[in-house]
Amino acid sequence: MSASGDPAPAAGAPGAPPNETLTALPGVRVGHWTDAVGRTGCTVVLFDPPGAVASGQVLGSAPGSRETALLAPEKTIEGVHALVLAGGSAFGLDAASGVVRYLEERGVGFATPFGVVPIVPAAVLFDLSVGDAQARPDAEAGYAAAAAASRAPVAQGAVGAGTGATVGKLAGFARAQRSGLGSASMTVRGARVSAIAVSNAVGDLVDPATGALVAGSGVGADPEAAAELFDPVPGGQTTLVAVVTDAPLTKAEAYALAGTAHVGIAQVTRPSHTVHDGDTTFVGSVGGGPRVALGALGVAVQAVVARALLQGARAGARER
Repeated sequence: MSASGDPAPAAGAPGAPPNETLTALPGVRVGHWTDAVGRTGCTVVLFDPPGAVASGQVLGSAPGSRETALLAPEKTIEGVHALVLAGGSAFGLDAASGVVRYLEERGVGFATPFGVVPIVPAAVLFDLSVGDAQARPDAEAGYAAAAAASRAPVAQGAVGAGTGATVGKLAGFARAQRSGLGSASMTVRGARVSAIAVSNAVGDLVDPATGALVAGSGVGADPEAAAELFDPVPGGQTTLVAVVTDAPLTKAEAYALAGTAHVGIAQVTRPSHTVHDGDTTFVGSVGGGPRVALGALGVAVQAVVARALLQGARAGARER
């Protein structure tokens, strides 16, 4: 079991490639806790104080999540201090408690007369069917991932929340393939838009530019075959996404973009958003960049989500 950021050289170091991951944004750090034997893990996104204006949308019918209700645009609190993506199904939500403790120890959180209260939304995927079903991210795992968070380029593939992720289960678990956690980043009108994402879909991941299968059984792209084969696969279908930008956003704008992020999922996932999915997207703004028209940001959000999902699957292929 290990906790880590990315072992690659920090962006900007001599010989290092440009950082094209979530940590390309100032004020954002990412850390992983990985159990390679149990095949589970968690990933933590930390925001420098005062945090990020954030919202999210849970469109899957079978989600596992924490603190997502307060992300609705009409709720009072606008900022979050961290986000957690984790394996372990509902058990993995405990990882967020460790992140809350980590932040409280450092005085980071929503200020009250009685101390700070860190706001840490979380979402989980079901990976109990691979590896060891008793291996689950807990509070200590979340704490370790937060402590390991860095500004280095994000580690991708079978790490953190992507450790036990699989896709292509439509034709049965025997034909499932490893997926993984991926990250992507782009600039639009001077603002940076970045994402991390992990697919644990029942369907396949397909490159929308070419139609080529990236990961899966190859069945999901055929609607008739998918409809004939589809059966509820317990815990088999969830995609988790976190998008961050430095373009200033209101909470309502972040909520709108969280809906757009689901389009990025649908662009590469065949089929996506089934009635058994727990698909969840978070969108946050750390500010500091130029204001950009919401429509332009929406196009960028779709693109980085799709790229991140494919990046994760391609990186995970090294573990197949």
